[in-house]
Amino acid sequence: MRHAIPALLLTLTSGLACAATPTKTVTAAKVEVPRIQHPDGETPAWWFRNGAAEAASRGAMQGKAKNVIVFLGDGMSITTVAAARILEGQRKGQSGEENHLSFEDFPGTAFSRTYNTDSQTPDSAGTMSAIATGVKTRIGVLSIGQDAKRGDCAGALKSPTLTLWELAAANGMATGVVTTTRVTHATPAATFSHSADRNWEGDTEMPESAKQAGCIDIARQMVESRYGTGPDVLMGGGREYFMPASQRDPEYDDKVGQRLDDRDLIAEWKSRHPGGSYVWNAKQLADASPNGALLALFEPDHMQYEHDRPRDAAGEPSLAEMTRAAIQRLQKNRNGFVLLVEGGRIDHAHHAGNAYRALTDTIAFSDAVRAASEMTSADDTLIVVTADHAHTMTFAGYPTRGNPILGKVKGGSGEGGDPKEYARDASGLPYTTLGYANGPGNVGATDQQPEGPKHYPHLGSSFQNIENGRPNLTDVNTEDPDYMQEALIPMSAETHGGEDVGVWARGPGATAFRGALEENSLFHVMLQATPRLRTALCTRKDCDTQGIPVELPDPAVFAAPADKR
Repeated sequence: MRHAIPALLLTLTSGLACAATPTKTVTAAKVEVPRIQHPDGETPAWWFRNGAAEAASRGAMQGKAKNVIVFLGDGMSITTVAAARILEGQRKGQSGEENHLSFEDFPGTAFSRTYNTDSQTPDSAGTMSAIATGVKTRIGVLSIGQDAKRGDCAGALKSPTLTLWELAAANGMATGVVTTTRVTHATPAATFSHSADRNWEGDTEMPESAKQAGCIDIARQMVESRYGTGPDVLMGGGREYFMPASQRDPEYDDKVGQRLDDRDLIAEWKSRHPGGSYVWNAKQLADASPNGALLALFEPDHMQYEHDRPRDAAGEPSLAEMTRAAIQRLQKNRNGFVLLVEGGRIDHAHHAGNAYRALTDTIAFSDAVRAASEMTSADDTLIVVTADHAHTMTFAGYPTRGNPILGKVKGGSGEGGDPKEYARDASGLPYTTLGYANGPGNVGATDQQPEGPKHYPHLGSSFQNIENGRPNLTDVNTEDPDYMQEALIPMSAETHGGEDVGVWARGPGATAFRGALEENSLFHVMLQATPRLRTALCTRKDCDTQGIPVELPDPAVFAAPADKR
């Protein structure tokens, strides 16, 4: 497939860039990019080439990675990272501020610009699609070009964009997708599915018109992938979209599958992976063969938050345990592997206005990164840690050093104060270090809870005007796991934030992550730093004369024929 490039070109270059050691330099490469009018001139082909230019200008082509692991903390804003770092340190008995999460010492660091093509503040579908395909797109769609509107099945079928995972699977590499959400949720779904709507997770979620137009649900796409045999490891929640309604859930007697097409996708996965293992609880995972493919679906819906996981009756593994199980299997492929590990419920806890669960899930996410670092070598494995978007959680006041991060501010409301006394707002009331700009933690009365501090879970419907002002938190335990931080604007769910997020990287190509990058450029650094992947595109003549993949690839070229799947 070839895509026309306008005549007017802009050359991106940065000369020589600093590499991992002072004695070594990395040569940048120049890629010509059309100068366009934003946003009207943006196309999938333009985004792909622009991302290639950003990566090449930072020396990504010098990478020699065999394996790539993407750690995605969903909603893991810079504020979330800072607060989780402090909480983890305080749990160790430190003051906390000096603590480092496992990935904060990685040598490659950057900022990622997260906006979608049609939205200043993005969602997880559009953002992960950018990371997975190298092409920015609309809010709410999965791994398709921005020319297809959300909900437009016909448009989506005309504009699929090849993902890093599909390219790897089609070229003999092992692939894995690990998440604490449903495996059909936006972030994991962007790896092996293409959909006009992120909500089309199962057949019951799809409009009849989309089915008639030829679109299929995300769960089916994950199992029936046209690229290799699809993900060799698929772990998370979401059993309900893989089981027919006639089948009772193995863990919850009052639940059944959600498929009305009578398809048993778990059985179909087993048929496609005859030497693989299917498990649905922690013990089964521990007992499963370390060889072959793995499908693990631990809940009908999302997996438990880390705080709630120990109380799960059937037993759920931690994200670190899932990561180890995935790498153990994938690293047996001599051609290497591409793996996604998502801490997906960081995002959900923020939406729920509950900082405790957001931070403890972030700490669990850091533990998973540490596990991967210990199991792999920086000589051949590129590990990239990032978030898809931010949230509205704030870190404010002037709390004294070592003040409990989930507690009330002690110190002052200015740049001085008594470190033993609560800081006070202008009305004389104490307040917490962490808060939210909006969400269900607003102190107004609702149908579910009275005016005052809110307790998780709280859906926040039918908010009423606040009659008594801010509550007095003096005797309220704001460090309780179920305490919900105050939110300024009442909403049933807190929203995403639109600011940049962090990127941390280790391994071949890691030093190309520096400065401020468009989010889709993360794909291009990983692609250019992995010789097997970039060679696969060059073989199809999608590269320039320097061997840099610059042309938007045609997914159909890499898909296996129907009789070979």
